[in-house]
Amino acid sequence: MTAPRYDVLGIGNAIVDVIAKADEEFLVREGLAKGSMTLIDEARAEELYARMGPAIEASGGSAANTLAGLGSLGGKAAFIGKVKADALGDVFRHDITAIGVDFPTKGATDGVATARCFILVTPDGERTMSTYLGACQGLSADDIDEASVRDAAVTYLEGYLWDPPAAKEAFRKAAEIAHGASRQVALSLSDAFCVDRYRAEFIALLKDGVVDILFANESELKSLYETGDIEAALQAVAKDAKLAAVTLGARGCAVIQGSERIDVPAGTLDGPIVDLTGAGDLFAAGFLYGHTNGLGLKRAAELGGLAAAEVIQHVGARPQVELKSLAQERGLI
Repeated sequence: MTAPRYDVLGIGNAIVDVIAKADEEFLVREGLAKGSMTLIDEARAEELYARMGPAIEASGGSAANTLAGLGSLGGKAAFIGKVKADALGDVFRHDITAIGVDFPTKGATDGVATARCFILVTPDGERTMSTYLGACQGLSADDIDEASVRDAAVTYLEGYLWDPPAAKEAFRKAAEIAHGASRQVALSLSDAFCVDRYRAEFIALLKDGVVDILFANESELKSLYETGDIEAALQAVAKDAKLAAVTLGARGCAVIQGSERIDVPAGTLDGPIVDLTGAGDLFAAGFLYGHTNGLGLKRAAELGGLAAAEVIQHVGARPQVELKSLAQERGLI
C-alpha cells in the first residue's frame, strides 16, 4: 500500500458561519432550542439575520473546521463540499485553501446560494445554530474525487451529511472507495438532534463496518443509545464501534477500542470559556492528527483536548494560534 498523500480528507457541508452573541430571552423569542442545530429555509435565514446582533462572518462547517485544526497542527488535508460560485462561496474557497487544504470541488454555477450557519452564543459559551444548507444540498456522489479519497489515510465525514439525501450516497461512495484502498473512515455524530433523526442508520454504519472511527460528545452518545447513563452508552459503543473517541466536557474524554478504554483529562484552559463553537470539531482535528501520525491513542486524545481547549477560549470555530507550536510547548509533539 502506498503512503497516503493526505492525513485526512474531510467531506462535509461547506458553510460560512455568521456568529453573534445572544441572551437566553432572544432564543426563547425566536423559538430556538438552546444547544441545538436546526435546519431553516432561505426566508427564515433572512429573518433571523435581520434580528441578530452584530455578527462575525467566518468560513465554517464541521468537517472544514476539523481540517483547519489539522492544518494548524501541521497535518495534510483535503476537503470535498459544495458551494455556489458566489460571493460567500468565494470566501469559503479562499479561506480553506489559504490554510493549505486542497479543495477540488467545483462551485455550482446555478441554483441556490452558498450555505450559511447562524450561530448564537449565550453568556455561558453555549452555541445554538440555525443552518440554511443552500448549495450544500447539491453535494452528490459525482462530487467525490476518487483520487483524493484513495490518497487519504482517513476519510472523515460529518453526521450532518445525512440530512441532504444525495449526500448520503456521496458518503457511502467515499467509504467504499476508502476501504477499497485499505484506508479508514471516520464519522462525527455532529449533533444530538441529528442523532435523533438518524439513530438507526448511524448504528448500522458502525455495526456494518462502514465507519471505523466514531467521534461523539456525551449528549450525542446518550442519544445514540437512548440512555441517560453515559457509562451505559460507552459500554454499548464498545460493542458496535471499532474505535470511538467520546468527549465528556470538563471531564475530558474516553477512547474505546474493543475491551481497552483510555480516559484522558480535558485540555488546560488559560482563561475563561468564551464560545463552545467548534470544540468537537477541533478535538477531532487533534485526535486525527495524532492517530494518522502514529502517536498512539492516548497522545491523540491529548492533542484533541489541546485543540478543543484553544478554540473555546475565543469566538469562532477555528484556531487563532498555531496549534503545532502550542503542542510543542506542551511536549505533545
